[in-house]
Amino acid sequence: MDVNEIIKPENKVYGKSPVLTDTVMHYCPGCSHGTIHKLIAEVIEEMGIQEKTIGISPVGCAVFAYNYLHIDWQQAAHGRAPALATATKRLYPDKYVFTYQGDGDIAAIGTSETIHACNRGENIVVIFVNNAIYGMTGGQMSPLTLEGQVTATTPYGRRTDLNGYPLKITDLVAQLEGTCYVTRQSVQTAGAVRKAKKAVRKAFENSANGKGTSFIEVVSSCNSGWKLTPVAANKWMEENLFPFYPLGDLKDK
Repeated sequence: MDVNEIIKPENKVYGKSPVLTDTVMHYCPGCSHGTIHKLIAEVIEEMGIQEKTIGISPVGCAVFAYNYLHIDWQQAAHGRAPALATATKRLYPDKYVFTYQGDGDIAAIGTSETIHACNRGENIVVIFVNNAIYGMTGGQMSPLTLEGQVTATTPYGRRTDLNGYPLKITDLVAQLEGTCYVTRQSVQTAGAVRKAKKAVRKAFENSANGKGTSFIEVVSSCNSGWKLTPVAANKWMEENLFPFYPLGDLKDK
């Protein structure tokens, strides 16, 4: 059969979103970032908002998102993405503005910006990847590292008497009046990806409708930082992170 007979619109199963650039992703094998980029790109494409979307990236693995999504981007200082997103959305209220952050960025140096932007109810979307570790800089403990979890800076496991308790930042922002949609998702299976994509679509629609801040946590693996294979990392995530950070919507108003 002629290849042109096969490559027809009615036979198409899947195509890469044009919102994704042709840059080959550099992430570690098994990393969740690439999958999250893909579903964000698909939502932007399906909503027809590529020319109206502005992403804000900070520091850490999340910063490289600007290499892979063909939209307008700004880079914020470490932890300041919600503040920069606030200014951008207020200056350009017709734009779709979202932040793309890691758990250390959003819940350590950026805790203040996160809490106050959410409390004000800025019409932005906050997406953060929670792998419970500082993935880029050597696998150190992050605010969301589990009790007893081994990291580069907690080689005998996180101790609450020394390091404090894991910070459930998503649970905190769900209590704030300014947040309209708060959810916790994952992308380790096809079904999980579909749910996460649905959440991203809803968040962008909330922003367009002026409902306030939509906050999406994506519980993810960091097999390099955890010193596990991709398969083992997903299993560890399901057995350890999911019980402490249960998936699902925390708030939807």
